Amino acid sequence: MKGYSGYGVQYSPFYDNKLAVATGSNFGLVGNGKLFILDIDPQGRMVESNSFLTQDGLFDVAWNEGHANQVLAAQGDGSLRLFDINLPQYPISIFQEHQKEVFSCNWNLVNKQTFVSSSWDGTVKIWSPMRQESLTTLVPIPMERSPLVEAKAGGIPLSNQQNHSIISKNKDCIYQAQFSPHDPNLIMCCAGNSYVTLFDLRQPTNTNQQNFMSHGGLETLTCDFNKYRPHIVATGGVDKLVKIWDLRMVRKFSNPLQQPMSINEIPGHELAIRKVSWSPHHSNLVLSTSYDMTCRVWDDLSDSNGRPTGKTNSIDPTKGCRFIFPHHTEFVFGADWSLWGQPGYVASTAWDGNVCIWHTSAR
Repeated sequence: MKGYSGYGVQYSPFYDNKLAVATGSNFGLVGNGKLFILDIDPQGRMVESNSFLTQDGLFDVAWNEGHANQVLAAQGDGSLRLFDINLPQYPISIFQEHQKEVFSCNWNLVNKQTFVSSSWDGTVKIWSPMRQESLTTLVPIPMERSPLVEAKAGGIPLSNQQNHSIISKNKDCIYQAQFSPHDPNLIMCCAGNSYVTLFDLRQPTNTNQQNFMSHGGLETLTCDFNKYRPHIVATGGVDKLVKIWDLRMVRKFSNPLQQPMSINEIPGHELAIRKVSWSPHHSNLVLSTSYDMTCRVWDDLSDSNGRPTGKTNSIDPTKGCRFIFPHHTEFVFGADWSLWGQPGYVASTAWDGNVCIWHTSAR
């Protein structure tokens, strides 16, 4: 994708040979964006079947789960734009409420009439493609009222990592938000203040969220629900760790100053982790991408056929790493598992402007 850096990529949920890729010029820092629609031909080559030029960079992409030809893109000017891949040039709908860059978008897999977005402005919004105004705006507990700041005000000693979260310029940025694949009313998001927040849309607004610190005060950049185990989620952060959490254990902590313990920590990346994604075919495989320019696939050693083992990846000489894809030459931002064909195919995209398709068992 000459002249454009990749941020997000997703396989079509309807076609086995289509990808959508969100990109930005000048590494997404300034200038135009471009949404690429790529087809995979019978010889395995990727060809551009359509593209849409935008006035600002694109940071994420999501196919409409209810319409085979529609793709949603998250844009740097605070808007979300819905495109029909069979039409030229212009979006068919624009959703404009966020005040800063929209960093993520995700379509509801259960109730396919809604999607969610998150932004640098510190809000999560739920939308319907049938109306221009958002259905709901969700706001996690702001950093100014978080337990860390209250602890500092009360004279409780803080670690260097905790202090980092307080002075971080990105503390309000919500890097990712997504619906649970098991429950259409459950949304998870992660932010620069290190907190993961769970929203239950069935609860009153003032009691509908549960927060926990996931990466010791450092930015939490990505999160994902396990596709087979409803209570299990993964997060990735600036501390270079993939962490696995059991939400049932997290909710036992009534004191927010107590940092819950993850059921597994996966070390191995050399720089911050930008994306985590559970396999759609296996309950114990998780994919990660990183600023260290690699994608890695891990066995979650805490799980065996849906049963906890009590083990962590740190006890394994290889850290449970099943495969490393080292062929990007810049920060790897986006990756997605293919739902189609032989399990294990992955598409990835990076600041090097490349989209790569590879298999997790390739050698």
